[in-house]
Amino acid sequence: MIVGIQGILEHKEPTFLHINVNGLIYEVFVSLNTSSQIESKDVKLFTTQIIREDANMLFGFASKYEKKMFDTLLKINGVGPKVAIAICSTFAPDTFAKVINSKDVSMLKRVPGIGPKAASRILVELADFIVDSNTSNIENNSHIEASMALEGLGFRKDEVKKALSGLNGDTATLVKDGLKKLQRL
Repeated sequence: MIVGIQGILEHKEPTFLHINVNGLIYEVFVSLNTSSQIESKDVKLFTTQIIREDANMLFGFASKYEKKMFDTLLKINGVGPKVAIAICSTFAPDTFAKVINSKDVSMLKRVPGIGPKAASRILVELADFIVDSNTSNIENNSHIEASMALEGLGFRKDEVKKALSGLNGDTATLVKDGLKKLQRL
């Protein structure tokens, strides 16, 4: 799994880059936000690799928060990499969190490829991932990561949300304390 790429920019288009890494040139798909942040020939990106029987794709992001947003969107039924990268191109991670918190369907429908049904499904699926907007980004990310870890272990979203409510700390602490609470539920 390729989780990052660093090299020299060979070619740049709004939606993809060709990056030379020691003579091997990778095609990396990027959001418009990431593309606009690349100003020099030296490039370093966080990446998500998607392997399918007909494709092996790399998606690159300037920030780890945009990468987490992309990875979270991919977990939603019916949202593929094209729609997820379109959302990342339309919204910065903090703006997207505000859209989710405010449950603004009309803002999500502005994204190419998202209609009313898909927008509603995204809002419902991500409602559990977004913690109160007054908390810091670090706490919010820790809660998101802990939620995803516990759901990965087979717990239901509603159980995980209940178990993590009122808990604070880093991701490891939240998972440990959340598991303790889940045993009692």
